[in-house]
Amino acid sequence: MATMTEKHSGDIQEHDEYLDKQAVAEVKVVTGDETFNQAMLKEPPRPFSSSALLLYAFSLVGFFCSTTNGYDGSLFGTLLANKAFTGFFNVQDVGIWTGIVTSMYQIGSVVAIPFIGPAIDTFGRKFGMFIAAFIIVLGVIIQGTCIRTASVGQFMGGRFLLGFGVGIIGSAGPIYVVEISHPAHRGVVTGLYNVFWPVGAIVASGAARGGLNYVGNTSWLIPLWLQIMFPGLIVLLVWFLPESPRWLYVHGKTEKAKAMLAKFHGNGNPESEWIKLQLWEYEAHLEMNGADKRWWDYRAVFKNRSSLYRLMSNCLVSLFGQWAGNGVVSYFLVGFLVTAGVTDSITQNNLAVGMNAVQIVFAALGACFVDRLGRRKMLIGVNAACCLCWIGVTIACSQAATGSKAASAATVAMVYIFQVCYSFGWTPMQALYPVEVLSFEMRAKGMAFSNLFVSIGGLVNQFGFPVALQNIGWETYIVFCVWCAVQTIIIYFLIPETKNRTLEELDAIFASPNPRKASTEKKKLELDANANIVHFQVVGNNGTERSVL
Repeated sequence: MATMTEKHSGDIQEHDEYLDKQAVAEVKVVTGDETFNQAMLKEPPRPFSSSALLLYAFSLVGFFCSTTNGYDGSLFGTLLANKAFTGFFNVQDVGIWTGIVTSMYQIGSVVAIPFIGPAIDTFGRKFGMFIAAFIIVLGVIIQGTCIRTASVGQFMGGRFLLGFGVGIIGSAGPIYVVEISHPAHRGVVTGLYNVFWPVGAIVASGAARGGLNYVGNTSWLIPLWLQIMFPGLIVLLVWFLPESPRWLYVHGKTEKAKAMLAKFHGNGNPESEWIKLQLWEYEAHLEMNGADKRWWDYRAVFKNRSSLYRLMSNCLVSLFGQWAGNGVVSYFLVGFLVTAGVTDSITQNNLAVGMNAVQIVFAALGACFVDRLGRRKMLIGVNAACCLCWIGVTIACSQAATGSKAASAATVAMVYIFQVCYSFGWTPMQALYPVEVLSFEMRAKGMAFSNLFVSIGGLVNQFGFPVALQNIGWETYIVFCVWCAVQTIIIYFLIPETKNRTLEELDAIFASPNPRKASTEKKKLELDANANIVHFQVVGNNGTERSVL
């Protein structure tokens, strides 16, 4: 297989046959891969062309996969404020019983892990989304019909199936979106994927709030059954989507892959710079008989240092997103608000709806900045901001415990500020970064590990947090103050930048001795009048220049 450097050398040497140093018309200093930047200069992408808009519509169906997790996260945070629900199942809003009821969903996600790779790799990304959505629909039906049997066991069984389906769909969705997206739009579009987490959450919290206008079990059955909406749409619409061009290519359907790329990435032009770039990279980097063809073969995930570094980056970001403290304001918002002195159920639900609206606005805004600021800067900045927010929450909550209404209001305000920071920085990254750092051969199986670490983080939150909140109250938040600072340091030293590169061009970064350092290096490009690269130099982080060609 050709290396990335060989590719760059071959491309640029073709120009050198008829261009010399004197032909330089412009010099640019850029971050990211030089051939990616050359394509950006020679053929600036058209984000609002008809083919681009259609591709966004396809991605929207993929975004529905994100709503399934957001819906459940908000649903149980609000249902625990519903007296009819807690009375029917005999649970409280904090304590170990609450952890067990809510954790069946996470347990289902963990059990699904061995099935994620086969479901997504074997029959295509679209089929992976379909089978997962179908399982979720079954889980909702089983969960909702427990009202007839009054069986807590049936309810938990339905939640287990929900978690199982979400475990698969949570990987299938972002993989599909990142693989069909235009390379120049991948960051923003895949960042927007997780914006639909709070979309699902606001639908759930709105339905739960509306359900309080009804008496008895109807008040919680309404939002429970509405959980079928988004997975039901996926089941119906997935058949109208194009398949991932990478999946088509490695399964011998080369012409279909080329046609898909030409139509949606080249605006109908098969000779587009973007098409030539991606097809060359498919040929050079995609394994035609890789481990993705064998459901049992996980060797690609561990085969060399590059693969292990990719997996580490994937798992760290997946776990850190769970442990920044967002679980507090999703699954256990009610218990949190009680420690802040807010005990009225209507007020609690109103705050939940408002918080989800804040998430949507700032998550969408953050997604628009992932390519401008870069992944590293956003991850470092958001963890530092979350640390400061939790310090504020801890101080305010300690005073609210004395009965101070001003401190109680300050606590709620600090949580909203935390949600703004988290939504802007973490929400877009949770779907984007873990999937794009994985190579195609290991992507589906690697995302199974991402799901494992998300589930581990969720289980610790769901079992540990309600018990800690019950026993030590506001002092629980000190843990988040310290841990967010630790996450900031780890990300700074270990996590590479991925912007301004195609998925295949990331191979060169992870194959380098220090991926984090290599990813932040800049390059000085010398261009001719037609934006062809005549010569380029690597500009080190200390300002030194190293000539390459």
